[in-house]
Amino acid sequence: MKKFLAFLFIASTLFATADEGMWIPMLIKKYNEKDMQSKGMRISAEDIYDINNASLKDAIVIFGGGCTGEIVSDQGLLFTNHHCGYSQIQSHSSLEFNYLEKGFWAKNQKEELSNKGLTVTLLQRMEEVTDQVLEGVSDEMSSAKREEVISENIKKIVKNATEGTHYTATVKPFYYGNQYFLYVNEIFKDIRLVGAPPSSIGKFGGDTDNWMWPRHTGDFTLFRIYTGPDGKPAEYAEDNIPYKPKKHIPISIKGYEKDDFTFVFGYPGRTQQFLTSHAVRMKVEHENPIAINLRTERLNIIKRYMAQDEGTAIQYAAKSASIANGWKKWIGENNGLKRLNTIENKIKLEEEFQNWADSNDELKAKYGGLITAFKETYEALSPYQLSYQYYIESAYSIEAFRYALGFRRLAHYANNKESREEDVKQIADDLKKGAEGFFKNYQIEIDREIFQFLIKSFDTQTLVERPKALKNFTAKYKGNYEKACNDLYNKSIFASKEKMIPFLENFSKKSNKKLQNDPIYKLSVDLVNYYIDEIIPAMSIHENSLDSLYRIYNKALMEMQTEKTFYPDANSTLRVTYGKVDTYFPKDGIKYDHFTTLDGVMEKENLGLDDYKVDPKLKELWRSKDYGQYADKDGTMHVCFAASNHTTGGNSGSPVLNADGHLIGINFDRNWEGTMSDVQYDPEMCRNISVDIRYCLFVIDKLAGAKHLIDEMTIIK
Repeated sequence: MKKFLAFLFIASTLFATADEGMWIPMLIKKYNEKDMQSKGMRISAEDIYDINNASLKDAIVIFGGGCTGEIVSDQGLLFTNHHCGYSQIQSHSSLEFNYLEKGFWAKNQKEELSNKGLTVTLLQRMEEVTDQVLEGVSDEMSSAKREEVISENIKKIVKNATEGTHYTATVKPFYYGNQYFLYVNEIFKDIRLVGAPPSSIGKFGGDTDNWMWPRHTGDFTLFRIYTGPDGKPAEYAEDNIPYKPKKHIPISIKGYEKDDFTFVFGYPGRTQQFLTSHAVRMKVEHENPIAINLRTERLNIIKRYMAQDEGTAIQYAAKSASIANGWKKWIGENNGLKRLNTIENKIKLEEEFQNWADSNDELKAKYGGLITAFKETYEALSPYQLSYQYYIESAYSIEAFRYALGFRRLAHYANNKESREEDVKQIADDLKKGAEGFFKNYQIEIDREIFQFLIKSFDTQTLVERPKALKNFTAKYKGNYEKACNDLYNKSIFASKEKMIPFLENFSKKSNKKLQNDPIYKLSVDLVNYYIDEIIPAMSIHENSLDSLYRIYNKALMEMQTEKTFYPDANSTLRVTYGKVDTYFPKDGIKYDHFTTLDGVMEKENLGLDDYKVDPKLKELWRSKDYGQYADKDGTMHVCFAASNHTTGGNSGSPVLNADGHLIGINFDRNWEGTMSDVQYDPEMCRNISVDIRYCLFVIDKLAGAKHLIDEMTIIK
């Protein structure tokens, strides 16, 4: 194993480029520092990651479940994206206090708003544990036995790392299990909303501009981490105090030029650079089209209702944005993979690999059957995978259905003779609290219309045999989906707050029969059980086989391509990516500049689209050119900039840092032409998009009048 890892890093550093790659922070001293400094970085690897001293890694957090944030003051103030904090902003909004529309700014710490369930996770240290994880593992083991041994080893590692502390830990595989790292974390549970611009700034451009460049979105918001009086993580309490970080990031308002060195420090979610042609074909020709087509109609229905009523627009704002985000990304991803001929290129690589594997008896014995095994495994997996995709994008996407699945625990306890009545009552009370939140943002008319479309789409797909429950349901109504829909929603408690709240208030074990006979509950549970019992186990068999194949394939590719750069796929662990502020050419004859200005916001307003509404006070500041210290040296107010850092989902909210390690922007998107970078990176086309930190400070100071927040930060002029 150590021999493999040494080989891996020799290969990965010989031809490293500035643009592509998601690098492990604790290893950049040895493998990336010289390259980064040759490209303009003026700090050291220890300034980025140091286990013994405060470094930038002590200011980078996982925000919530899937974004990044950065700490920018000695009082736990942190930046992340507006879209990352959107659900929290929305949860505090109402017609009376519409923070989505008008923004929110706490005048002092007492006015900051708590957010139940929101956490941030801060890395304490990371450590390679490959040898410990693979102790007792042999090539002769079955996949199941291998995973059993690895799982037990990981439990021991995690226990040893956290015993007697308040920390948590996780062990993550790299290169499909050829390497493992331990991550020890501290999780903070009292996170309060400090400030958010109005959506006309924080979400400017909306779905129209999502995944696009040029961009003019002020996609930022501010939260604060609180701890108990002892400085340790604690649940919300009035006497909690602002977190005192080991490190906070200075903010530069000096600006940037084209070709300036930048790096992004954050938690990219998932990339799949090692996929074979079989996987890419399934994605491009089947998986993505299924999701795109079904989401297109869902969005059309929701947007029609949102356009008719302001209250509905508030209720469905976050839902619509969530649906549209993946929808638009997959369209761009398909376009990019086709443009780059990714399937054909993968086939050529596999042919080259096969020739190499057949070149001598030793290689043939180890790797000769890999490509054929991939082909056969994907052929076996495909109908189950695509059927599951249909389920997730249809039946599971019906709000009342998904809501009903949350009642399975209640049904289980109510059906258990040994369960105490008071325990059942407690579960029902918890669900009642959740019901208030669900119905606050739910409209039966929208869900009913979506149900009618999605259930028909689900019912008519022919990838595998339809679930028996679905066949029985649609047969009952003889294909009349409208009648089936009306009957279902009229009879169910899950589409009506007026029915649900009294039901939960008076729930007892005797109520379980009514719950289990509810038509929405019964159909949703029958469908999910079919996938749990039939489809997912079949998928798991083939996916486990693929994991083993990819682990061997990764190792073999590195043996074959000694001249090629290899870096691990993103897996929601802390990474450093680096590149430069840069332009690009999306089409023949078109060149996009590396930055946008507030002038462009006003130009877009003239188009008259709802996504391009401009805050009146912002327009006043633009007219008077009242930009203060935040204007660029050219006199304009820069809004966003593009760079060649390799990013993906999870990098939302990540700090974009200059050569001195100072914050110059907050990453929030990729360009549409580069969304295929999760599978294949194109240095000529892939760009990460960031809001200029000077625009954020300008909005906080000049528009919101929250200069007390600016005063908290360390500003480099």
